[in-house]
Amino acid sequence: MFTMWQTYIKEFLEYLEIEKGRSAKTLENYRRYLNQFAKWAKENGVDEPAKLSKETLHAYRVFLNRKETTDDTIKRITQNYYLIALRGLLRYLVKHGVEVLAPEYVELGKAEEHKIAFLEPAEVARLIEATNGTTLQHLRDRAMLVTLFSTGLRVSELTSLNRDDVNLERGEFGVRGKGRKLRVVFLDDASKKTIASYLAARGDTQTALFIRHKGKETRENELRLTPRSIQRIIKYYAAKAGIVKDVTPHTLRHSLATELLTRGADLRSVQELLGHSSISTTQLYTHVTNPRLKEMHEKYHQSAGEFPPAS
Repeated sequence: MFTMWQTYIKEFLEYLEIEKGRSAKTLENYRRYLNQFAKWAKENGVDEPAKLSKETLHAYRVFLNRKETTDDTIKRITQNYYLIALRGLLRYLVKHGVEVLAPEYVELGKAEEHKIAFLEPAEVARLIEATNGTTLQHLRDRAMLVTLFSTGLRVSELTSLNRDDVNLERGEFGVRGKGRKLRVVFLDDASKKTIASYLAARGDTQTALFIRHKGKETRENELRLTPRSIQRIIKYYAAKAGIVKDVTPHTLRHSLATELLTRGADLRSVQELLGHSSISTTQLYTHVTNPRLKEMHEKYHQSAGEFPPAS
């Protein structure tokens, strides 16, 4: 039997799906976070929205935090995901006239500083060079890596690409990212040539841009590379290139952002290129680029000791 919370959660998830166009993965996460809250609320007598107070909200936050010491670990950043989902639900309820605690009372805890994993330019070059070869798989893997580094695509965005999506003549194309938001990404000249070489070598009529080229080929949806298979391919070439870092598709996305900011690109442009919904996400990269700016200043700026003394 549904509790009042579970009824509202069901309505909220339908709202996110229909009105907000949230992805299936987002809905899955929100459902998990909110079902955890509904279970806790039922066990602690907070069985309806009107019973959620500042005190009971505090008790729920203590519950989340103390789960870190059990086998069912919830890290601080993940605790915030639970709270963000709850805050979204409360905003939905307020909007629909339900008596409930104001969403503003759901404050997020200070999470550990997010560490950006990226490759240095020389490491990116080694990674791409590791794909050297003449087989169709080598051509595909090289095209895949240069596409990731040139565009900053998420791996899910990369796997959804079709041949017709990519305009090699213009070197740009649109992609729908998180929240079904459309943005434009760009290919450099080397990437355009690499993708063109790969497509020219293919003798199939499949619509997907990146597909499997070995094993039993049956239905088309089985030929399209999956995010997991791309992760495995990248790890293989990282090991082959002698890169000891944990390299993932997202590492190349981070590497592009870091390079652009280091070379002087502004935050807003990088935000738009990567499809970040908030500038605060893009600002995470300044933790990486600021020390580099200092190094550049020290290298090229004349020190005070080299100036003639004041007369």
